[in-house]
Amino acid sequence: MDDVSVLSALRCPIVAAPMAGGPSTPALAAAVSAAGGLGFLAAGMLATERLLADIAEVRARTDRPFGVNLFLPPSGAVDEAAIRAYADRLGPEARRRGVTLGEPTGGDDAYPEKLAALLADPVPAVSFAFGLPDAAAVAALRERGTEVWATVNRPDAAVAAARLGVDAVVVQGTEAGGHRGGMPDDDDYALLPLLRLVAADCDRPLVAAGGIADGAGLAAVLAAGAAAAQLGTAFLRCPEAGTSPMHRAAVASAAPTALTRAFTGKRARGVGNDFLRRHDRSAPAGYPQVLHLTRPLLAAARRDADAATANLWAGQAHPLAREVPAAELVAELTADARAALVAAADRWR
Repeated sequence: MDDVSVLSALRCPIVAAPMAGGPSTPALAAAVSAAGGLGFLAAGMLATERLLADIAEVRARTDRPFGVNLFLPPSGAVDEAAIRAYADRLGPEARRRGVTLGEPTGGDDAYPEKLAALLADPVPAVSFAFGLPDAAAVAALRERGTEVWATVNRPDAAVAAARLGVDAVVVQGTEAGGHRGGMPDDDDYALLPLLRLVAADCDRPLVAAGGIADGAGLAAVLAAGAAAAQLGTAFLRCPEAGTSPMHRAAVASAAPTALTRAFTGKRARGVGNDFLRRHDRSAPAGYPQVLHLTRPLLAAARRDADAATANLWAGQAHPLAREVPAAELVAELTADARAALVAAADRWR
């Protein structure tokens, strides 16, 4: 299969990863798209009305293609007893902050409503996280001219995605910041071996994600078979991003990262802090139940700029992120990647 048109239209092989919870903004998505890459909006944890307003703002800022990322509804049962035990564990901490833990309810993140809105008013690309969309959703989006991207963390999931008819596959290595985009979320594939394993069996264009924050890293995944790279952490310090000052400081540090379920019940990578270290081993699998449980506690931590408690999503290469405008970053990384590929070729002539 040839490269899909959205990827083919890029002047720079860079996709701005959708980062739910604040960092992804219309300004960031539009800046990356206008610079020749592909900006993405994060629909996760947003009301549908807010998503539609964000889409309108991106369209007002640029006429270049952009994408929207959807969270798929969770499937399967959760261990209610384990979640109650986790609530008991967090209770004293919440009381010290003067907040009440949330109800650990389920939910579908208004997925049917958001999908219907994107079918009614199509955007150039829609990517999916937390599993694979069903064939009907893929077909419906493609019929309206929207390209469908699936996020995978395992080789077999990429093959399954191709069978569904998706247009591109986002291959996310364990180095990536934020939530694991595929299901199940207990994978531990590093990006380069995962990328090569997927390329061996999947005939769709591949977008590499995880630990890419400079031109040499971008060159590496392009040489390994990716059509483009999806960068999230690299954009967290850009002025267009909605990253909080506390989060920006954590990204600028040299602190190590870790994968944990402590904040949301789904494995996610962030800068290590006291909350992560105290609760990681006790945290159960259960998204969005744990997310709803911890939300008031984490909101209080953000309000108080308490970096010891707040979730600080970041990939393993976060110290390489720089405080530069998004368009400048896209141009510099593309030029540096081109130079790295030429230098590598010259060394082996």
